[in-house]
Amino acid sequence: MMKKRTYWPVVVALGLASLSIASAHAESAFPALDRPALAVKAVQRSVLLAAALDDGRIVAVGERGVIALSDDGGVNWRQARNVPVSVTLTAVQFTNTHHGWAVGHGGVILQTTDGGESWELVTDGRGLAQVAVQAAELRLRRDPQDEAAARQLRVARSLASDAGNTPLFDLCFVDAQHGYVVGAYGLFFETRDGGLTWNDAMDRLHNPGGLHLYAIQARGKEVFIGGEQGLMQVSRDKGRRFQALQSPYEGSWFGLALNDSGLMAVGLRGNAFHSQDGGSTWTRVAGAPEASLPAAVSAPDGSVLITSQAGQLYASADGRVMAPLLTQPMPPLSGTLVLPDGSVIAYGVGGVLRLPVSLKEMRTRP
Repeated sequence: MMKKRTYWPVVVALGLASLSIASAHAESAFPALDRPALAVKAVQRSVLLAAALDDGRIVAVGERGVIALSDDGGVNWRQARNVPVSVTLTAVQFTNTHHGWAVGHGGVILQTTDGGESWELVTDGRGLAQVAVQAAELRLRRDPQDEAAARQLRVARSLASDAGNTPLFDLCFVDAQHGYVVGAYGLFFETRDGGLTWNDAMDRLHNPGGLHLYAIQARGKEVFIGGEQGLMQVSRDKGRRFQALQSPYEGSWFGLALNDSGLMAVGLRGNAFHSQDGGSTWTRVAGAPEASLPAAVSAPDGSVLITSQAGQLYASADGRVMAPLLTQPMPPLSGTLVLPDGSVIAYGVGGVLRLPVSLKEMRTRP
């Protein structure tokens, strides 16, 4: 059986009491997988964990399957009209105009082809568990002495027995056809046909303990994955093979950001590090707060925006130092989104908020 470990990104992003598989086990049938999203009156005040842009539209996802949409830069909001699940959604990305993906608890993978107005359930933890079991059984048929495959089969069978409670934490499509999802207990799946099929890729990672995978980012041939207990792995051949990187600290990595200056990784208790050589060496980012940092995102101006559990927003222009952008903290933040006009959307426990000044104005304030 899998060891029951806490989902720290939920704790950090929401500022709530820890949520574990054991605590969720009371819903043995996990009806949230088959129940539509909760209808809310003020969707912009919902707990929101991730956001993305689709041709100018803001699409934000969060608790109980809630998906919030804005077509005027975050001034007015409405709820997506059709979301087939009411699980917490943790990540969203658009691969081209109107075509996007979202993932969340219960191993849910959702797809939209109309800019987020309506969503289709592509698969969930039940389907992913079957894929994982079949992949491990095939490996063992080829080599009955394969200890890694035997371990993978044990994990996969455990997932199958409790599939509805297994969360995905992040996704990354490198193009419209090729994408990845990562989650608890080392869940790692890949599609190369635009999401029609999802294949088990867990055997590519060196993760014998089944550590949670919290973040994935890709650029060119490189794919980076960050997780708990300092797990950091990289592929330099488009995800075919991965190797472990030496982590500069032993806590969890919650956010990764790639830009021209290199790779930024952020995690627990203000740990933020930067690498200019693809993760071979790391430098601690100065100016980080003591609060945990749930997300880092690359901004259009080349900087990296970092959010904190304490409701603070920081920017780093060079990967060496981060500086606060807001004088007054907000409720605990999950992340930020920079709009085409330079304005900034922040979201988290307090819902979603359009900041009163642009990123340029925040950065040039005395």
